[in-house]
Amino acid sequence: MKYLFSFFIILNAVVFTQEKEIEVAYTHHVLDNGLNLLLHEDHSTPTVAVNVWYHVGSANEKPGRTGFAHLFEHLMFEGSGNVPEGMFDNWLEAAGGQNNGSTNGDRTNYWENIPSNALELALFLESDRMGYLLDDMNPEKVDGQRDVVKNERRQSYENRPYGLAWETIYKHLYPEDHPYNWTTIGSMEDLSAASYEDVVEFFKLYYAPNNASLSIAGDINTQETIDMVEKWFAEIPSGKPVPPIDAPPAELNEKKILLLEDKVQLPRLYITWITPAQYHPGDAELDILSSILTGGKNSRLYQKLVYDLQIAQDVNAFQSSGRLSSQYMIIATARAGHTLEELMTVIDEELSKIKEEPPTQREVQRSVNQYEASFLNRLQSIGGFGGKADLLNRYLYFTGNPDYFNEDLKRYKAVSPKDVSAMAKTYLPGNAKVVLSIVPEGKTDLAINENPEGK
Repeated sequence: MKYLFSFFIILNAVVFTQEKEIEVAYTHHVLDNGLNLLLHEDHSTPTVAVNVWYHVGSANEKPGRTGFAHLFEHLMFEGSGNVPEGMFDNWLEAAGGQNNGSTNGDRTNYWENIPSNALELALFLESDRMGYLLDDMNPEKVDGQRDVVKNERRQSYENRPYGLAWETIYKHLYPEDHPYNWTTIGSMEDLSAASYEDVVEFFKLYYAPNNASLSIAGDINTQETIDMVEKWFAEIPSGKPVPPIDAPPAELNEKKILLLEDKVQLPRLYITWITPAQYHPGDAELDILSSILTGGKNSRLYQKLVYDLQIAQDVNAFQSSGRLSSQYMIIATARAGHTLEELMTVIDEELSKIKEEPPTQREVQRSVNQYEASFLNRLQSIGGFGGKADLLNRYLYFTGNPDYFNEDLKRYKAVSPKDVSAMAKTYLPGNAKVVLSIVPEGKTDLAINENPEGK
């Protein structure tokens, strides 16, 4: 009886989501200085999410001056005109809040999850570092955080097993003048070469209110919150217009075979293609393909490589979506005693099957259901990465429409088996991809061996 009751609860939930569209009521207000403000009332708990997106990421940097956006992710926590160093975190934690930030190729994000009675504190802190960071910044502070970032790079790239994979792939996937050619953390040379004046110039251009959006969701009164935001942000002057990114076409017309030797125990294979940008046709279909290939123990590649043949330790496929273009990647780690050529043969076979014969409707529906469940689960949260405040900011930046929830989900629910097959055939060709082998030192015989290029 217990299981029957649970079944009806699940059934009712599915029917409900099918019959009713997602409603995330919001208010969009633009301050005179250009700051976009998005507000969503949710009184289910006495908490508020404050989410700031600066429309700057590593794609806004220039060759020879990379790593600035990520450097500022650190500098923004180091004190500003009216907030002493170290007090940003201390004051928020004392009020019962938590916060974090992140940087990628397209944007820089900062967020706070706080009790609703601490909203004004969070707004004061965010406004102070937006408007008055330079009042407390100096060459010594920049040098200190520069060293922190360099150490982070050593830990996450140079000294981590398989750590140089992403940097190696991006350098060969995109041309040198493309803004996705470099990683978000930047290079050691560029971090060392950046002058204090370079850093100040970067901040003045990209961290102005007219290049930012502020999303607030939770236990708020909309008009009172607008007044509070005006109080703390209106006096910050608008910056210069930010020039659009002038990126060359993202195209790959050849197969590149790469090889790295590393201090690792098992060889790992990375296969990467250039694919459509986020929210563009093909983006959702490739997400569904990823689930069909590696989304669970019954998925095609996991079943074949890990369970049936037992030649892989793990395998994962995903569409890494970006604003300018995306990357589709398959990563597989070989088990001891097996080569990456063995993995590559099976992966090629399974991709060929998908291209020649569409997956079953059951496979596609299962993958769509998994995505829908994950999507609806994210809507249960107002804050952090992927909650409603963050999604409002994401949709505004990528689509120009904060209320893109239904359109986003419908992309996936409209995918058919033929769509998956067609997009795999179009965007995952055998002769236009980057294939990277990372093998234990001295074990190059385990790598893909079609004339590999060096590091």
